[in-house]
Amino acid sequence: PDKLNDNDFLEKETKKQLGGIIGGGFDVIYLIAQKLVKHSNDEGYLVGSRGSVGSSFVATMMGITEVNPLPAHYLCRNCHLSLFEDDNGKSLSIDYSASGYDLPDKMCPNCNVLMSKEGQDMPFATFLGFNADKVPDIDLNFSGDNQASAHAYTKVIFGEDNVYRAGTIGTVAEKTAFGFVKGYFEKKGMLEMVHQAEIERLALGCTGVKRTTGQHPGGIVVIPSYMDVFDFTPFQYPADDVNSPWRTTHFDYHAIDQDVLKLDILGHDDPTILRMLQDLSGIDVTTLPINDEKVLSLLTSTDALGVTKEAIKCEIGTLGLPEMGTNFVINMLVKAKPKTFGELVKISGLSHGTDVWNGNAEDLIDNNICEFKEVIGCRDDIMVYLANHGLKPKDAFKIMEFVRKGKPKKEPDKWLEWKSLMEEKNIPDWYIESCHKIQYMFPKAHACAYVMSAMRIAWFKVYEPLKYYATFFSIRVVDFDIETMIKGYDAIKLKVEDLENKGYEITKKEGDVLESLKIALEATARGIKFSNLDLNKSDALKFTISDTEENTLIPPFRAVDGLGDTVGKTIVHERSVREFLSIEDLQKRGKVSQTLIEKLKNMKVLNDLPESNQLSLF
Repeated sequence: PDKLNDNDFLEKETKKQLGGIIGGGFDVIYLIAQKLVKHSNDEGYLVGSRGSVGSSFVATMMGITEVNPLPAHYLCRNCHLSLFEDDNGKSLSIDYSASGYDLPDKMCPNCNVLMSKEGQDMPFATFLGFNADKVPDIDLNFSGDNQASAHAYTKVIFGEDNVYRAGTIGTVAEKTAFGFVKGYFEKKGMLEMVHQAEIERLALGCTGVKRTTGQHPGGIVVIPSYMDVFDFTPFQYPADDVNSPWRTTHFDYHAIDQDVLKLDILGHDDPTILRMLQDLSGIDVTTLPINDEKVLSLLTSTDALGVTKEAIKCEIGTLGLPEMGTNFVINMLVKAKPKTFGELVKISGLSHGTDVWNGNAEDLIDNNICEFKEVIGCRDDIMVYLANHGLKPKDAFKIMEFVRKGKPKKEPDKWLEWKSLMEEKNIPDWYIESCHKIQYMFPKAHACAYVMSAMRIAWFKVYEPLKYYATFFSIRVVDFDIETMIKGYDAIKLKVEDLENKGYEITKKEGDVLESLKIALEATARGIKFSNLDLNKSDALKFTISDTEENTLIPPFRAVDGLGDTVGKTIVHERSVREFLSIEDLQKRGKVSQTLIEKLKNMKVLNDLPESNQLSLF
């Protein structure tokens, strides 16, 4: 825009987007998404956005997404002044194109109050197409605790007979088909008489045949009110249970998703984590600063945690944080050394893309060809970069779409055309070659939404560690070594080293236990203790904060290997009815197996209980 320091720009941008949305008949999709998000918010849960919906300013204003796609700018929450230029008339997005969150603090010239910093600089075209001709796909991440409620709410919006769970069809895989054929000949005693090639030929005929049906984890198919479900698909009941609350499309949803609306109401851990942190702390997580200096320092050091990297066996402080806690991403962070929110969004994009980091951006950084902030992280970066370097916006959009789908290697002739156009505008050779290598690119709006959640969770890791670890172990961890955790730092460190020494021989379960023990190591290094289970205080599912021991977490019953959620809930329910009088009483009323009783005895959880209710008089 020619003039950005005027609120008229916001009106102009909104009208432009509404023209495409309403003109394309997509307004109803926006309204449905808004209703679903508001319903979840009213029940106390945040909703995360996926895909490119965050590139739509209208979606931001409607509350569908928290991501603001405008160029970097200041916003006064008092007088509503928006500033897109600095005091010298220079666009803020030039120096802070990655993220408005990275702008320096500024006081409002009208009100003399600190202004909010907004804008992630994402073109609307990435969501609805350059001419608003692309069908929008609004994917939303609901808390797993609230997902069923969101699904049920679609029945309120559309009516029982107009919504169905999206059905899937599982087919016979190639290796499975080979096993079927081989098994058939073995059963007939004919295996030695049949040539390998004949088995493979017959297996080919079985491959792709329907084997079973299932449900999409969050897909809801909406049938228009003026049509019938049978115009598109028969329906069925899951597991033939006619009492099921949901009916499922009989045909695979891929066969009909171009004909009817499919809503993606997916479950995700981040909203659940933020809700638990909010409940424990009483802090509204939406008020937390996204760009806190101590929190950002976790990307490059462990100092903000008050521990050394040797103590937690990790170079930086991002263990356990969504989008930042895996070995792969930690290695990226150590090499790239991001210091801002915008650079962290780039990391998220790089970690989800294909042929974007390995053999591409990583090499550019290693060879000092460019700075990290210049590498291509998300698909939107390409359009913004090329437009800023003189390419027509439409050409910049087309190149972005071409590159993000991995077409340069598939369509070399067309790539040469785009390459020559970029060379005309003096785009650096390294940038052009980087585009050529890319196979798939992540949308920046998706990365922004994830990183915003991650930074809020990271705030608790720095400032409210006890609540953070209680939440992490309650929601993110399935496999525990609770006996080791109870013993403290030295025992945990020894077990971590033992598991790491197994190398490639480590099992999947041991690998999961190792990941949870690494976080336990960090927690205990920070002075947090894990108590033994308590028959009268342990929750069925969640770690709770002890009200008698300082900096101590009480593990739930599910932390015991083999003690399932149902048994844990039964124990908690039965003790609320009346206290357990004996081990025998616990076993009977709590439905606890003898194996688990022995395990609890060995852990000294049952030391205060007699074996049975019988009293000896002598």
